[in-house]
Amino acid sequence: MININTYNAAPDAYLRAAAIKNLCEKYNFLRQNVIGRSLCGRNIHALTIGSRKNPVLYAATFHGAEWINTLFMLRFTEEVCAAYEAKSCPEGVDVHKALQRRGLTVIPCVNPDGVEIQLRGSRSCVKYKRLIDSVSDGADIWQANARGVDLNHNFNAGFRELKRLERANNITSPSPTRYGGERPFSEPETIALRNLCLTNRFSFAIAFHSQGREVYCAYKNTPERSVLLGETFASLSGYKIAVPEKLATGGGFKDWMIGYMRTPAITVETGKGKNPLPLSVFLPEYERIRKAMFRCLLV
Repeated sequence: MININTYNAAPDAYLRAAAIKNLCEKYNFLRQNVIGRSLCGRNIHALTIGSRKNPVLYAATFHGAEWINTLFMLRFTEEVCAAYEAKSCPEGVDVHKALQRRGLTVIPCVNPDGVEIQLRGSRSCVKYKRLIDSVSDGADIWQANARGVDLNHNFNAGFRELKRLERANNITSPSPTRYGGERPFSEPETIALRNLCLTNRFSFAIAFHSQGREVYCAYKNTPERSVLLGETFASLSGYKIAVPEKLATGGGFKDWMIGYMRTPAITVETGKGKNPLPLSVFLPEYERIRKAMFRCLLV
């Protein structure tokens, strides 16, 4: 196992880079690449293991205050690598066999600037400090990127309707949350994820958010496999299938994967409480979703 301190601290840029470096040094079959960089130049890492055919994607931390999902991704990647090497079967899944059939790509943190703002404040994004200070208005939760754009409102899926809903809720300019930007894919973080998906054509994708212990699988003409994926995750984790509120529908990664890429996808809202969820819930919540994360590799 990598240094247990990885799971005793919020996953800032330094800790993430150190954890990824340690994993790649320990498991030489784990492939790491930078799929893009944030507005402030921070790396967006992708970790891949197994076959280059029929890959699946687990992506997390689209929102700054939801950084606990980065820890889930790092821990899961570590356990997958250990099982792949040992040819063991955690949660009844023969990981080596499964990943010979299909690869797994994990993005631990889609929004590295947002995490730094949540943890360190506006001083972590010098170029955008003035903007962040002006729009935060004393808010203690920061979900957006450094430009005040909510990345999960910035994908090209029902974007026009989403903008109408934003305006109806008086969200018309950069904000700590829920402002989708002037146009789809206006941000380097969403461009990086879009390009990765266009290049790899994933078999399915799971987007990890917080909180609520809910699973969202519906968007317009929902693929049957999205429903199966959602039901599998929910039944094994004790989470419930739910429908997000209107202002959280459209513009999201899951919606774009289903609507544009025609790829089965779900959103998982991990944990229960108020974001950012405390570190004390990390291990018990990981144990709650661990079986679902492994078994979904077989869906």
